[in-house]
Amino acid sequence: MKQLRIKVLVGLFVVAGVLAWAGARLWDALGSLPSVPLAAPIVLALIAAVLAATALSLRSRLKAQRDRVPGAKGVEPMMAARAVLFGQASALVAALVSGLYGGVAVFLLTSGSAGLGRTNETVYAGLSVLAGIAVVAAAVFLERVCKLPDDDDEAGAAAA
Repeated sequence: MKQLRIKVLVGLFVVAGVLAWAGARLWDALGSLPSVPLAAPIVLALIAAVLAATALSLRSRLKAQRDRVPGAKGVEPMMAARAVLFGQASALVAALVSGLYGGVAVFLLTSGSAGLGRTNETVYAGLSVLAGIAVVAAAVFLERVCKLPDDDDEAGAAAA
């Protein structure tokens, strides 16, 4: 399984943001731009909390397993792999969704129409971007927790 690359996530965020900004401009010119839901930052924050809790749980279990604590519950490799896969998928989706809401937020900030509804939508979009960044951070942390130590035997065999 390949590691997450921050450059890919940032690129996905930027491309989605630019496309969302352009789409929001076009949509607003043709009619009424759909509202940003209040649930968007809440759902992203919940996903970030689940990822962080999983990472902290796995980290403590792996530490207990490494320290050979009697009665410590080990971590099954498939469970760790599934957790990492969930984290990577969440990070990719969060980068995309955060970019979309970021583009909408930039459009709403620069559009000049500062109505009450637009102000709330701008706040919801900004909070969605922050919650998406939290999802990416938690996913990267989870991936680092589950990373296997490098095998010195393979490195020595490859050098020979």
